[in-house]
Amino acid sequence: MAKFRTAQLRNVAVLGHGGSGKTSLVEALLFNSGATSRVGRVEDGTTVSDWDAEEHRRGISINLSVVPVVFNDIKLNLVDTPGYIDFAGEVIGALEVAEAGLVLVDSVAGVEVGTELAWDRLDQAGKPRMVFVNKMDRENANFKRVLEDLRSTFSGKIIPFQVPIGSAESFRGVVNLVDMKAYTGRTGEIIEIPAELMDDVNEARQELVDSAAETDDELILKYLEGEPLTEDEVRRGLHDGVRQGKIIPVFCGTATGNLGLYSLARAMTSYVPSPEEGSIACTVDGDESTLSAADDKAATGYVFKTIVDRYVGRMNYVRAVTGSIKKDDHLLNPRTGKELRIQNLFAVSGKELTPLDELVPGDIGAVTKLDDVLTADTLATPGSNIVVAAPEYPRPLYTVAVVPSTQADSAKMSQSLHALTEEDPTLRIQYINTTKQNVLQGMGEAHIDVAIHNLETKFGVHVETSIPKVPYQETVTRSGSAHYRHKKQTGGAGQFADVHLRVEPVERGVGFSYESEVFGGAIPTVFIPSIEKGIRQVLDTGVVAGFPLVDVKAVVFDGKYHPVDSKDIAFQTAGREVFKLAVQEAGPALLEPIYNIQVTVPEEYMGDIMGDLNTRRGRVQGMEQRNNRAIVRAQVPLAEILRYGTDLRSMTQGRGIYTIEFDHYEPVPSHLTAQIAEQNRHEVEAETA
Repeated sequence: MAKFRTAQLRNVAVLGHGGSGKTSLVEALLFNSGATSRVGRVEDGTTVSDWDAEEHRRGISINLSVVPVVFNDIKLNLVDTPGYIDFAGEVIGALEVAEAGLVLVDSVAGVEVGTELAWDRLDQAGKPRMVFVNKMDRENANFKRVLEDLRSTFSGKIIPFQVPIGSAESFRGVVNLVDMKAYTGRTGEIIEIPAELMDDVNEARQELVDSAAETDDELILKYLEGEPLTEDEVRRGLHDGVRQGKIIPVFCGTATGNLGLYSLARAMTSYVPSPEEGSIACTVDGDESTLSAADDKAATGYVFKTIVDRYVGRMNYVRAVTGSIKKDDHLLNPRTGKELRIQNLFAVSGKELTPLDELVPGDIGAVTKLDDVLTADTLATPGSNIVVAAPEYPRPLYTVAVVPSTQADSAKMSQSLHALTEEDPTLRIQYINTTKQNVLQGMGEAHIDVAIHNLETKFGVHVETSIPKVPYQETVTRSGSAHYRHKKQTGGAGQFADVHLRVEPVERGVGFSYESEVFGGAIPTVFIPSIEKGIRQVLDTGVVAGFPLVDVKAVVFDGKYHPVDSKDIAFQTAGREVFKLAVQEAGPALLEPIYNIQVTVPEEYMGDIMGDLNTRRGRVQGMEQRNNRAIVRAQVPLAEILRYGTDLRSMTQGRGIYTIEFDHYEPVPSHLTAQIAEQNRHEVEAETA
């Protein structure tokens, strides 16, 4: 591939609902550029974007994929992203390195949940966007209806830049409202504008020119004075409007039919900002700032995706933020403080890597064999003190407990799981002390299923999965005291310890504290720590239901000892047993984790969601409406939402989304305590059998 200057680059994230045709669009544009000899098909697993074996198995995109397409001496770095909600982390990574997003919408289905999610991500990233209404050759395709759907769902000035010529079987091209020409075919042959479309075309053209004029004071003055704007002035006004996010252009066509794509590619070269016009948030010398590829700064790269393979090693996708990254450069990773040599630099097209000597500012490439470089890391020239701001990745929603299938798997499991989390920031692995489980956390069932499959195929590790245990805790609700005497005589030296103990509740989060109020030598000072050792033996397993005991204070206030038979082990035993008795007298209670949950659904589902949350012992904290969506906030016990994502999709036909965040622990209702205790006892017995 020829070398391109920064001004010739356009980085575009391709977004949309699953099945809207993102991968097919990228494939067709790549074919039109002459880079491939035939158009690959998603169904056949032959596309450049979907190169992973797991993507072929499922027939959906799972990873972001970088595919460069050259059009009119402009290099379009298209970052194809998954549409399935579970793989939101890939979308976030793509938007970090793109100047704009291209949102695909199905011409029949209109705005779907994936469309709304992509739009929200663009809003959060502060990026301009374009819309492509795909599949105009489908039966019941309706461009006007989709346009109305977009305008009723989203805010902003959503303006058609084209009018379709026909629809469904009769779809044969588009009318470009900027140059007022009609285009058909794969290469954009010019044809006459159909006479029956002229009224629609003129009306839409007027709206387009009005919008272009409003972006610039000079243009609006000329326009208001009755002077017509030239085509170049209209293009300039539209470019500025799109770059500033004031105008959201809408295009149409069919990816699989390869119609309308010539005009779309030309539009991306015209209206998507170049890396010199965009900016990326960062810190320079510790101060917040933004950087552009036009800034005269030393080489800085941002890692937006990491792939770890046990055979190939580590590969990092990198965007050159400022300056050129060159082969053999030495760059610093500010996170680790290590200086790294860029030994291998590549241009990327799907899975194909082409050796590269230089990555110019704003361009996207890959580096291999860099140790300990993760997604969201910065690679900067030593001494530049530049750190690119990492995006905020969503909290995991779906968890599974994992145990190795065999002893051989046990040896490799931990390292392999951590390799997966290095690849994907939305995957996390955590050992839960409370339940003694390794828990893999992700965005949904499909996300976790892919991770488990990758664990097997990429790292050769097999695991068994199950629903994680809820990390309940035990505590006391009032003060209680007890007395225990430990006396043991076995013919030789005996054991003797006598302890009076009081337990008291303390503030949530304090944990465990221990004090002695023993005076006058009733218990020698040397044995006071022995009592604490005995108590701590109980803390991990609790007294009521086998869960850790928290937020309790133990106070030794009296006791007795024997000058010969009293020893450390005797007071440990007495401490353990008196603590159990005192807890039973102190109103023991089971605590459960309570999570804040925010559920976003179309308005028509709000009643169903509220009713369902009530059945889950949820307490609704508030509601609001945003556009045509309802947002419900509530507090719900974790035990009730372990598989909430699956239920929510069922209730809302896949159109509901939610987030959760731990808030606090609170007592379990008394009628459930015995049931939970019994269940935990059976599980412990089964594990030790």
